[in-house]
Amino acid sequence: MAETTQQEAGRGLWLGAAAYGMWGLFPLFWPLLEPGAADDILANRMVWSLVAVVLFLLAQRHWGWIRPLLRQPRRLAMSAAAAAVISVNWGVYIWGVNTGHVVETSLGYFINPLVTIAFGVLVLKERLRVVQWTAVGIGALAVAVLTIGYGRLPWIALTLAFSFATYGLLKKKVGLSGLESLAVESAFMFPFALGYLVYLEVVGRGTFGHTVPGEYGWGHSGLLLLSGVITAIPLLCFGAAAVRVPLTMLGLLQYLAPVFQFLIGIVVFHESMPPARWAGFALVWAALAVLTWDALRRVQADRVERAALRKQAAAVQAAPGAAPATAPAAAG
Repeated sequence: MAETTQQEAGRGLWLGAAAYGMWGLFPLFWPLLEPGAADDILANRMVWSLVAVVLFLLAQRHWGWIRPLLRQPRRLAMSAAAAAVISVNWGVYIWGVNTGHVVETSLGYFINPLVTIAFGVLVLKERLRVVQWTAVGIGALAVAVLTIGYGRLPWIALTLAFSFATYGLLKKKVGLSGLESLAVESAFMFPFALGYLVYLEVVGRGTFGHTVPGEYGWGHSGLLLLSGVITAIPLLCFGAAAVRVPLTMLGLLQYLAPVFQFLIGIVVFHESMPPARWAGFALVWAALAVLTWDALRRVQADRVERAALRKQAAAVQAAPGAAPATAPAAAG
């Protein structure tokens, strides 16, 4: 039994790494969809995501969650809001990658945990420990330094961080799995996305199903179709990992995606990194290191406390005469 549990945990670790690794490699995919503009790519991604997720649900015969959801207007409304927020996130991300701001998009996902903590205080009225406040303060300082380094507010990163944190908050309240939530959100956005693709066709800006000699051919349409599949597959891997490994491990794995994005921006796309930007990123990484240390410390403390409680319970149970002593009291 222990060996099976260990094997499942190992499998979950690899699945989680695969999910975040694929998300981290997305900057290599979206430029392949040019000369499609960001709005064209986004609309196609929404349409084909629904097609892909429906096929996955058909293969799994996983439909039982739909009827209960349809009877809960509040959860449906929050799902619609989540769909709108993630659409903004996807659109800004695709535009940022395809306009040479890959490093800044990675910054958005580096600072996302800090924004999520801030949301916990402002929205959920959570109380932070001193270490968490320290990390948030370092993160705020990092944004100030990066604003100086960029000569502007790093709005791409901030939009990605705040939109994804909002999305995470809404998903937590809705309580659906990754594949289920993608199905609902894609269903909400499908008519708008399909209508926008029709509009692009009418004005002559659509690229799906078209070939332009010397620019793009049917392979381009195939890649647009594939955008739905590559949206769904990491979510399947993440969902499978989430039930096999602790959330603390997933929390550590989440840094794989922005690390890959950052390295791709530097190594593949040769984006410039002046000293002020390095300083800003160093502060962000310092804030994340503080958060990670605090999280691991808390996990260890909880583990020690649980072990002590188990030991205490075992000692009480093994004490001579413990059972007979409690029987009269219960009967009295």
